[in-house]
Amino acid sequence: MNNQGNGEKPQSAGAEIKKWNLIIDVASCTNCNLCTLAVQDEYVGNEFPGYAAEMPRHGHRWINIHSRERGQAPMVDVAYLPVLCQHCDDAPCIKAARHGAVRKRGDGIVIIDPDKAQGQKELVDACPYGAVFWNEAKQLPQHWIFDAHLLDDGWKEPRCAQVCVTRAIKAVKVSDAEMTALITEQSLEQLHPEFNTRPRVHYKNLYRYTKCFIGGSVVTEVDGLEDCAQGARVSLVKEGETLGAGDRQLRRFQIRPARPEQRRLRCRDRGGWLSM
Repeated sequence: MNNQGNGEKPQSAGAEIKKWNLIIDVASCTNCNLCTLAVQDEYVGNEFPGYAAEMPRHGHRWINIHSRERGQAPMVDVAYLPVLCQHCDDAPCIKAARHGAVRKRGDGIVIIDPDKAQGQKELVDACPYGAVFWNEAKQLPQHWIFDAHLLDDGWKEPRCAQVCVTRAIKAVKVSDAEMTALITEQSLEQLHPEFNTRPRVHYKNLYRYTKCFIGGSVVTEVDGLEDCAQGARVSLVKEGETLGAGDRQLRRFQIRPARPEQRRLRCRDRGGWLSM
């Protein structure tokens, strides 16, 4: 195994440079934590010179899965969001580092040098994603290195992608032009575009975590009795544009995504449309 942290294979002259990217499908993440466990299995108790020092047994979650619960019984939606080093092209940690302690490899991977970064606790605060952790025992900032040591040794993907049974995490090594096409085709988003860091981790179905949904039941009165309006169609409308239609399950509807803006619901039953 190459042990210098810069063992990416040289690419042929004139060829468009291929770089690593991660695609995370929020809708497919089930919070099984296999990715988190794979990282701990790889780095706890192991050192990879030039790549990463040993990960502490406790206190670090280089892949940290956030959860968000929305709604209330009987209509509840839970989403899970894996957050990790974004391997940004305009990385704040690189700007904050002294003595070249953080570098960007030609394949897109960011490496915090385990020797040069000693004592640079400011790198923890420099990361707006909270993905850099402080190792108190070693006086060292640490992060998930995209399993660069394994990729340099011939692996086709990092361990977190390999163990993900729902394929919520996928690693791709493509040119920037190809990645731009994938972003468009799959409607991928950045976790925090306002940070302007140009991350190489892209999220699919991010709305499951970041946006609310509208749900409920439609009740109708027949012969003085109230009952669920079975088969009613509910749509979300803004300025004449239909933004979403409800999924009818057990006579309830759910519309997503929806933002907390002024919009109007329309319900269609046998008697026609009704605005709410």
